[in-house]
Amino acid sequence: MKILYASSEAYPFAMSGGLADVAGALPKALRRRLVGCRVVMPLYDGVPEELKAEMKFITSITVPVAWRRQYCGIFEARYNGIIYYLLDNQYYFKRDGLYGHYDDAERFAFFSRAVLEIIPYIDYTPDIIHCNDWQTAMIPVYLDRFYCHDLKYLNIKTVFTIHNIQYQGKFGYELIEDVLGLPNEDKGLLEYEDCVNLMKAAIECSHMVTTVSPTYANEILTAEYSHGLSPVLERNRHKLCGIVNGIDTAVYDPETDLELFANYSAAAPENKAVNKAELQKYVGLPENPDTAVIGIVSRLVDHKGFDLVKCVFEDMLKANLQFVILGSGDWEFETFFYEMAKKYPSKVAFKLGFIPSLARKIYAGADIFLMPSKSEPCGLAQMISLRYGTIPIVRKTGGLNDTITDVLEENANGFAFSDYNAHQMLETVWRAIGMYEYDKEAWTNLKNKALSIDNGWNVSAGQYIKLYKALLS
Repeated sequence: MKILYASSEAYPFAMSGGLADVAGALPKALRRRLVGCRVVMPLYDGVPEELKAEMKFITSITVPVAWRRQYCGIFEARYNGIIYYLLDNQYYFKRDGLYGHYDDAERFAFFSRAVLEIIPYIDYTPDIIHCNDWQTAMIPVYLDRFYCHDLKYLNIKTVFTIHNIQYQGKFGYELIEDVLGLPNEDKGLLEYEDCVNLMKAAIECSHMVTTVSPTYANEILTAEYSHGLSPVLERNRHKLCGIVNGIDTAVYDPETDLELFANYSAAAPENKAVNKAELQKYVGLPENPDTAVIGIVSRLVDHKGFDLVKCVFEDMLKANLQFVILGSGDWEFETFFYEMAKKYPSKVAFKLGFIPSLARKIYAGADIFLMPSKSEPCGLAQMISLRYGTIPIVRKTGGLNDTITDVLEENANGFAFSDYNAHQMLETVWRAIGMYEYDKEAWTNLKNKALSIDNGWNVSAGQYIKLYKALLS
């Protein structure tokens, strides 16, 4: 069985979010289970030079983009036992950042067509092309419309994974013939709610549709969570399933992580206290082992639950706790946390932006990790925090519901609340602080259990393999 994993980003070559982590880790987990898997992605200008230096040029081809043909250089790289194909076109990819350009539709239409065009040149004919998010949504469409009768492509199946249904690839109708290169009679496949919707087309054309947690698979069948696509998904629910993401436990390992102040493990957890003390000093908070430290590493946007946090933040500060917050996003929340850090300098530390080294220090140094999301397709931060022995507080939605079990239930590994309600979140924070302060034995047991939980990719990779085999049979 041979899988070609198509992604717009992958660790360590290009990263903007959780998709890169998945594209870097899942292929490794599949290979460990003796499944052939290679990754294809764009060759961005921002790929680190040391990785570019190790790439091997295979050949160059031209790729149809509607009525024109564009150069595509095919480069091969090897990292951690995985073969990566990086597709070069400097007009499309020699730019700052991965996304957000005026011609993103054309850039990723080129990439999607190129993924199919390179197959005769790479000595690797996949059984399945596994596509991810709207940037690769045209691969199933092009395969269905232009390639499915070619013997080289005849038996190739497609899996399309929705990592976040909010981002669907919506564009104007003028793209259909001039950019996407499809005849006008295919307009019905692409159009949805008065625009071109690439994700909708991929759902219709893919052989299987997955998303990144079982709970999210059910949620996106409803109007509340689907951002308008629930009728399309309901029509295709026979090919929809949810498989929860994992984390790369070699990348996120408190025993070997060089970003930590001191390393520790489930077998020897003592140095977690060292990380807490050093984190407090590092961000300018008073060093106090008896004060619970709540960490937040997130985009500061509405759907991450920061309207709830803002509503009761000063109520939370009445307890014996400190906040260490790292993130950027909406001006409203950035300004709020700046003001809170200024008003409560002994209780709140706020760092703007995303600083990977500080994120690791927060995962290791905090006692509690807060994720009160309105929606969360899967979430990796709650699993990373468990890996570092930091107890999550989450709302029961998406992957948070599938990975975190409240202390009032069996097999507990954190704290959880159900309703999207600020005071229910506040009550859950009180419960966590109460255990931390007044039941040290229970807290220590919970922390040690968190350190021993395996949220790696092994189980999820097995579920993908089962899905692939079912599709091919």
